[in-house]
Amino acid sequence: MENALTEPNGLLAVGGDLSPQRLLAAYRKGIFPWFNEDDPILWWSPDPRMVLFPAEIKISRSLRKTLKKDHYHIYADRSFTKVMEACAAPREGQAGTWIHPQMIAAYSALHEMGLAHSVETWIDGELVGGLYGVALGKVFFGESMFSRQPDASKIAFVHLVKQLQYWEYCMIDCQVRTSHLASLGAREISRTEFSQKLDALITGIEPSKKWNFVRTRIE
Repeated sequence: MENALTEPNGLLAVGGDLSPQRLLAAYRKGIFPWFNEDDPILWWSPDPRMVLFPAEIKISRSLRKTLKKDHYHIYADRSFTKVMEACAAPREGQAGTWIHPQMIAAYSALHEMGLAHSVETWIDGELVGGLYGVALGKVFFGESMFSRQPDASKIAFVHLVKQLQYWEYCMIDCQVRTSHLASLGAREISRTEFSQKLDALITGIEPSKKWNFVRTRIE
């Protein structure tokens, strides 16, 4: 990376590549890539940082009713690339996407290493919602989510949080504030505090593993 920057908020550097080694080194420091397909690679670490501590998740009454139904199934790492492609699909009010082929290839490589994962909502044999991100130490770095049916991404997110609680993960990185994430219990902390937590929660060499949990509903 080169050309250290301070503006706009969170933009740290320009350049480099998306090799697994560079991506993992960046994530360990709380830095992630975000750039348009025809632009140079941009590396970000916003301040403040939006995070969710699993124990603080908020589930609305209506969402809880949906979660108790048995019309859906949750899978992990069943269709990682399809989840990324769905997250990249055009959305209302957006001119383009930052999840372009270069990004899909880079994160698919991390997925093959057992470090990037998808959590997926399936209904009647169809992928209707989900999310993907990177897991290091006791931290899950969320990247993007999509929904083709009402609450499909929220269903996947809640199941992810419940599973991470079971695995004793301590923090989910949500990157920047959105009202959607805030409604689920995410909140902002300073970049300094975020970095300190990463130092404590990401240690040693990461084991490579695919996620294989299957969940049907939450009571």
